[in-house]
Amino acid sequence: MMVTNHKTHWKYKNLTAVFIGIVVAILLSRNESFNSFLLHLGSFGYIGAFIAGILFVSTFTVATSALVLLVLAETLSPIEIGLIAGFGAVVGDMLIFRLIKDNLAYEIEDIYNHMDRKKHLKKLFHSKYFNWMLPVIGSIIIASPLPDEIGVSLIGISKMNTFKFILISYTLNSIGIFLIVSASVVVKP
Repeated sequence: MMVTNHKTHWKYKNLTAVFIGIVVAILLSRNESFNSFLLHLGSFGYIGAFIAGILFVSTFTVATSALVLLVLAETLSPIEIGLIAGFGAVVGDMLIFRLIKDNLAYEIEDIYNHMDRKKHLKKLFHSKYFNWMLPVIGSIIIASPLPDEIGVSLIGISKMNTFKFILISYTLNSIGIFLIVSASVVVKP
């Protein structure tokens, strides 16, 4: 009797991973112990700033990250926090960017192709005007206090190279974090 080796392949593994990640993030964000742990990152100085930077890019952890950064502003200068948390934000953004750039975009495109046989959106995304707008809009979102997922996704779809993305992510996140921390120092009674 001949035995065949059937390799199972999950077609949408990246979308599944994103979905599971969102569910886990929601559950963790509602966990009192986890939130308490995150708030204690403010006592870890530069390491806390780096970790807060990683958390700064996600919808589910941006508020807690901002609180950690504000606690750090009591002992560190806004410039130090911006520079160090900016490196952390690059790590967080790179995780999102690699996921989008590597395979998630293809999985979303596959689902879309099944829904829109005439490929209206694909034509729009590949027009010369839209190609330069994606990185611009994505950069504006990254620079804003909004979570980075949408901005990073737009840049990932635009096929920007990784080195350029790292430079943009670091610069914009560092400036954004610096401005938020500086504003809190100025407003503090």
